[in-house]
Parts: sequence; structure tokens; C-alpha cells
Amino acid sequence: MQEHDDGFCAVYEAIQLLQEKWTLHIVRALLPGPLGFNELGRTAGGCNPATLAQRLDRLEELCLVTRSVESVMPPRTSYRLTAAGVELQEVIDAIDRWGTRHILKPLAPPNRAVAAGASAQR
Repeated sequence: MQEHDDGFCAVYEAIQLLQEKWTLHIVRALLPGPLGFNELGRTAGGCNPATLAQRLDRLEELCLVTRSVESVMPPRTSYRLTAAGVELQEVIDAIDRWGTRHILKPLAPPNRAVAAGASAQR
């Protein structure tokens, strides 16, 4: 990890960005291709519109996402990843590999109805 003389650390700044809630979900949803605003919110896992708009503005500022508006009625806005945004696929793949190796699937909770019926039969 390289810190510059001015105190800037790229790793720190990248983690700050990527840890923001919904950011990686939005990037992951856009990897297959462009999506409209509402479709993106649903695909990202139900991000509320205000948060989605805020995250998209930030990702656009950082040149990770571009927005295009079709002048139809009503206007349709779509979002797509830039080349820099697509490079986050490597980060997502690394998280996937690590999670697959080290995060255990939760056990299914006991079925209470079945358990209640079993104890009633005794």
C-alpha cells in the first residue's frame, strides 16, 4: 500500500467509496449492460430512489458511470458503466472467490410448523 507525501492513500479512498451502502450492488447490476433508473433500483436489490440517485451522482462524478437521456415522452434515463467502472468486475470477482471459500452458508432455520406438529403428536 503506497501513501503519497500529501497523505493520499488510494486503497483508503477506494475502500471509502466501495463500502458505501449499495455502491457495489449498483456496479454489479450494471455489469451486464445499461439499465434504466427503476430497473437498476430493482436489480440492485431494492435500493430506495433517493439513495440510488445519490450513489449514481457520486459514481458519475468519479467517471465510473455515465447517464444518457432519451428524449421520448416521458424521457428515459439509462445508466452504464464506463471502462473504469467495468474494471470493478475484478474486485467483485475477488470478493466472490473469497466469500465462496470463507463465508459459510447459513443453516436453514427450523420449520416451526413441522416442529410444533411433531411435539403435538407425542
